[in-house]
Amino acid sequence: MRSRGSSNWRIRMPHVFVWMCSTGAAFADTAHPLSPTNIFAPASTPAKSIFGLSMFVLAVTGAIFVVVFMLLLYSVVKFRKRKNDDGREPPQVYGSNQVELAWTIIPILIVVALFMATARVIAIVQKQKRLDNAIEVVAIGHQFWWEYRYPALGVVTANELHVPVSDDKHPTPTFIQLLSADTDHSFWVPRLAGKTDLIPNHPNSMWIDPHEAGIYLGQCAQYCGTQHAKMLLRVYVQPRADFDRWIQEQHQSATVSNAASQGQRIFETTACINCHSVAGTVADGHFGPDLTHLMSRDTIAAGAATNTSENLRQWILNPNAIKPGSLMPAMQLSDQDLDALTAYLETLR
Repeated sequence: MRSRGSSNWRIRMPHVFVWMCSTGAAFADTAHPLSPTNIFAPASTPAKSIFGLSMFVLAVTGAIFVVVFMLLLYSVVKFRKRKNDDGREPPQVYGSNQVELAWTIIPILIVVALFMATARVIAIVQKQKRLDNAIEVVAIGHQFWWEYRYPALGVVTANELHVPVSDDKHPTPTFIQLLSADTDHSFWVPRLAGKTDLIPNHPNSMWIDPHEAGIYLGQCAQYCGTQHAKMLLRVYVQPRADFDRWIQEQHQSATVSNAASQGQRIFETTACINCHSVAGTVADGHFGPDLTHLMSRDTIAAGAATNTSENLRQWILNPNAIKPGSLMPAMQLSDQDLDALTAYLETLR
């Protein structure tokens, strides 16, 4: 048994070494992060404040570790057993006011400093003044997808949040009200802000002001059921002109060609309309995502799959094949009806 374990360990060692090297590279390259969820590359004021606090706490705790380790090392070397040791115990010290005061006062000062630094960051993040040109978004967590509503702009979408860039010349923060439709969720996009929980009947809020355009990925950080791990977040940060163009496109009703009319009939005569909405049609469900501009999104199933014809067809045919435990039922359609329905949904842009 021992020899077998040793051989297995020798086989696994190269893989462990490669993993350690790749992990070290990921932490080292902060200017160009390997992961879109890299907490060491903040791109928004709240995230930068949290990052600064994290580095301060890491520096303090690192200094404590170094001091304790050096004292331990000194004790091991200084008081090690020597060859000429006569075996007698060294003089015992039963009390020292100086030492007792030191190990009481110093930890208190450290804790107070960490508390004050944390309280300052919390105050900065939570008490941000709302500007007149700020974007207001209501984010609603569902099992297992995200709903986004822009009350002032009259837009409703799902799973992919669009916000404008906020630069020094034109600061445009986005304030997000967080609601839950069922159970606890947590909104976390590491490069933009910290974790904020979505709790039923208890509205929360947060804000972001992304400084760079791009796609920022996140995750529901509170276990919310079977598909918690696939309740993904995608935040699209766009220049203001592109964001305004996206808003205009979202205001348009869905247009359907004659070739997809059969698919629309299937959609409107099945249980699809009980859960989904499509502007300009009889579909007005609110249990599932709004599908008016479905094909303008890069992903389906809250980021679990790319938005392609094949994945869309499979999603309708058997949602559990893409997202086991999802609350969307399989529609049990014939191949002909399934193809027609998929063709119709592909026209929703």
